[in-house]
Amino acid sequence: MGGGRRIVEVPVTLEVPVGPQHPALHEPLLLKVYAEGEEIVKVEVSTGYNHRGVEKLCERSSFHKCVFVIGRVCGICNTVHTDCFVRALEHLLGVEPCGRARFLRTLAMELERIHSHMLANAVLALNVGFENLFMNIMLDRERVMKAKEVLTGSRVMADYIVVGGVRRDLDDAKREKIARSLDALAPRLEYYKRVFEEDETMLKRTVGVGKVSRLGAIRRSLLGPVARASGVAIDARASERYDAYGELEFGVVVRGEGDAWARAMVRWDEALEAVQIARQALEKLPSDGDPVPDERRLPRRFPAGEVYTRVEAPRGELTYYVVSDGRGPNPYRVKIRTPSFNNIVNSPFMFVGYSVADLPAILASLDPCISCVERVTIIDVEKGARRCVALRELAGGRDG
Repeated sequence: MGGGRRIVEVPVTLEVPVGPQHPALHEPLLLKVYAEGEEIVKVEVSTGYNHRGVEKLCERSSFHKCVFVIGRVCGICNTVHTDCFVRALEHLLGVEPCGRARFLRTLAMELERIHSHMLANAVLALNVGFENLFMNIMLDRERVMKAKEVLTGSRVMADYIVVGGVRRDLDDAKREKIARSLDALAPRLEYYKRVFEEDETMLKRTVGVGKVSRLGAIRRSLLGPVARASGVAIDARASERYDAYGELEFGVVVRGEGDAWARAMVRWDEALEAVQIARQALEKLPSDGDPVPDERRLPRRFPAGEVYTRVEAPRGELTYYVVSDGRGPNPYRVKIRTPSFNNIVNSPFMFVGYSVADLPAILASLDPCISCVERVTIIDVEKGARRCVALRELAGGRDG
């Protein structure tokens, strides 16, 4: 340049707020997206818009009332939440449900897994602009919702699992209805899997988008289909063998691509695997024992102790830590760690390097559940004050 002067181009970074109310997000979550042109260079995740104090509510309710509270942590996967909490209470009491109850619990959770995965992939299709595919998947999802209603008595909030068993038994007529629903659903799942494998729209919007390596998934403690799509064979059903999973045959679905497409394909394969597990549960359903306990005879006061239980929820490993001080009808502490907590809070790196238009597809491929994420209460012992803080404030260590 003449005169020895140099022109230095300084990139302009634009902050794009996505949420907390946004058409691509069905629950309140804020993503602060920083972009240079169309390329994302940084993402900050802000949660805390849906805090409900579920853990503290459990500590102020009796053990048996808590079962109903826990079932409302998440409307989509309420059965697995209840199963994890109830198994903790059964460990405290030394109660072992009969084989029939364990099989019925497994059946309920696998039906829930199917409809959760169908919903996740339907939302992914909607976020990439494939509205017709979304509507068709949701229409076929009604088959499994009906099967869940036949089993538990409710399409959504089941309140099905109780200490010592389940709330409703399954007769031959209902058993046949569920089997027919599964038979009709399986070919539809195969069809949607082929659509995701062959359709040009889905492939262009998801293949190679939001890639996560196996090492990256392990380092960031990712869970469920997100981790398994990156080659991490982690599944609490296979390692823990809780309920009837130790008596049923199933495989852990793993892929190696690590992108948004692979995460969707893992969910389709897991939905088909869940159909097979549900069929086995129906065929091998034991006839010995009464799966429905007399809840009036259950103890109201629990012995002192602490229990840590885990299940494989549709989104990944879900854990409960329950403490009883043995002095009253209420738990001393209930701590919940949901898979969405890990997957959402540790997800910002997935967006970097991709375009702003890729963000909805990457986010939907995580299958985020915002209502599960934040349930923290901070107690200042010296001042006796209680307040809720954001997750970022906790991570920053500003509370000592």
